[in-house]
Parts: sequence; C-alpha cells; structure tokens
Amino acid sequence: MSISSIKNFILPFGVCLLMALALYPDSTLNPDTYSTEGLTLDFNLSEDLTMVSQDNYTVKNNSMFTPHLGKSFEGFKEALAFKESRGDYFTVNTLGYLGKYQFGAETLKLIGIYTPNQFLYNPELQEKAFVANAERNKWVLRKDIKRFEGKQIAGVKVTESGILAAAHLAGPGNVKKFLRSYGAHNLSDAYGSSVSYYMKKFSGYDTSIITPDKKARVTL
Repeated sequence: MSISSIKNFILPFGVCLLMALALYPDSTLNPDTYSTEGLTLDFNLSEDLTMVSQDNYTVKNNSMFTPHLGKSFEGFKEALAFKESRGDYFTVNTLGYLGKYQFGAETLKLIGIYTPNQFLYNPELQEKAFVANAERNKWVLRKDIKRFEGKQIAGVKVTESGILAAAHLAGPGNVKKFLRSYGAHNLSDAYGSSVSYYMKKFSGYDTSIITPDKKARVTL
C-alpha cells in the first residue's frame, strides 16, 4: 500500500473517531484528573473592561452601558417607558397616545412637534421629546418641587422624580392641584392610573440632570 493510500485511509478514520468520541463521551472520565498545573496561562484583559464595582456592574469605561440602571435618570426613563408602553416606540394606545412614552398630540405641540406620524417612527425624536417635556414640566412645577419635596401627601413621600412622572401622566397643572390640595385633587387617567400612584411608583430617582426650561423645544 502506498504512503498516499495510507494517508487517505488514516485521515477519514481519524475524523470519524473524533466524531464518535464527541457524540458518545466516556462517562468514566474524571475531571479531577485534569490540571493546568505547570502550564503558562497568560490572559490579558483590556483595562477598560476591568470591573470596579461588582455590586453595581459598573465598568471603568464610562462609555459602556451597564445593565443596572438603579435610580439613575436612565433608570427613571426606562421605568416610566415600561409602564407607559412596555418600551415600544411604535405603539399607539386606544386613546391615540403615541410611542414609547405615550405622548398626546397637544403635548407634542407644546415642545415643537407638529407631525405625530413622523414622531411615532423616530425613536431619537421620542427620546428628545421626553427630555424637553420634563424640562418644561420642571419649570412649571419648580416652586412646588421646592415647597413640597420631602413631605408626605396622601401617604406618599413627595420627590422630584415622582412629581415629574405624575406631570408626564396628568400634566403639570393637575400635579399642582394634587400638591396644593394635599391629595384631595387626585386625577386618574382613562386606565385608572392616578397622580398619587405615579408619584409613589417613580419616587426617588435622580432627575437632577433635568434643567427647568420654560421654552424647551425639540430639535433634531
């Protein structure tokens, strides 16, 4: 038999043997008998990926997103979006409210958006609209935030994020009425969510990044 013929026999046989071992592993193999002792192991992780806080899943490179949003502003946005639409940019509810944060057409006009259809299919525009609306609401409610933050009203601890979430639900005017009536005026939307419920559910987030702006508008 020639060397070429031997090679042609051994190679397919070896492949078949490896496949058989993979498909039918020996159950008697003992992993304790294997060791890396004596081997040179050299793993070089990028410094950017070094974990600095295991509890919060934070990384040294701040440009990377973390799965733990906590009480950050991003956490506030995503929690509110999940309540409004389960985070769906392209949904319209039975009352005609649009997108991830469920904006009404009249509210959109206040921040400079006059084409709801364009808004619905533009996630970037929706994110900017959320911030602009929060800035406008924070300006309208700036005195009430200063006056009532930290107090208990209708069994709810008042926080800035709770106020802004409630204003997103019911408008800043109805939040003012709730606070100044000490809970007597507690408007609910068509689905039963009330000002006090939103103030409690979205309490304690860091919304300090929002700057009060009477003329907040959206630009792309």
